[in-house]
Amino acid sequence: MNWDRIEGNWKQLKGKVKEQWGELTDDDIDVIAGKKDQLSGRLQETYGIGKDEADRQIDRWATDYDERDLKSTEPRRTM
Repeated sequence: MNWDRIEGNWKQLKGKVKEQWGELTDDDIDVIAGKKDQLSGRLQETYGIGKDEADRQIDRWATDYDERDLKSTEPRRTM
């Protein structure tokens, strides 16, 4: 999924981010607010990893993230 979609749907994705990086606090996730550079910085601080590794983890997560996961967070519509 491209990062613009992730940023635009951040509220729906907070749980998935917490699932992936469980040591991030709810406050961290709120401050990140879908900004990739903020997420990278928080991962570096929280996990003691370098920028390249943080960016690699983020890119892997975003690539592995399936559009279906986003759709499953949206309410079902009835006709």
